Amino acid sequence: MRVVPVSVWRNPVHFLAFGFGAGASPLAPGTVGTLVAVPICVLMLDLPMPVYALIVLTMTAVGIWLCGKTSHDLGVHDHPGIVWDEIVGYLITMLPLSTHPDWVWLVVGFVLFRLFDIWKPFPIQWLDRHVAGGFGIMIDDVLAGVYAFLVLQVLIYFF
Repeated sequence: MRVVPVSVWRNPVHFLAFGFGAGASPLAPGTVGTLVAVPICVLMLDLPMPVYALIVLTMTAVGIWLCGKTSHDLGVHDHPGIVWDEIVGYLITMLPLSTHPDWVWLVVGFVLFRLFDIWKPFPIQWLDRHVAGGFGIMIDDVLAGVYAFLVLQVLIYFF
């Protein structure tokens, strides 16, 4: 059983990095962290695309620091409970949804993102293993989000 650091509940940086506590889930913390992103995405759907993109870019930059700081504090590179990167990755996946709002696409995007995040096709797996710090924690999920975004764009176009 994975031990959840007490600091997750006491340190606001750790709390955010753990996806508002979702990363403390004993089962599938990455999936639970991605679930946290769904209502965030829904709240952002009415925003103009440039505003949505700016928020996601800001969350990515903040995430590099949050994840790096939490990882350093815990002494564990990419602790499984650090799920801010999953939140950002899902929001990247859902960029095209603002022009096609539909709950089906929310689910399809969720599945696509989780598949790419778990599968880690090239170069995601290489980056995950060779890039350290907060950037290393974030980059694999950012790329998984980009891959899922591209597939989702194709699916939206054809369906």
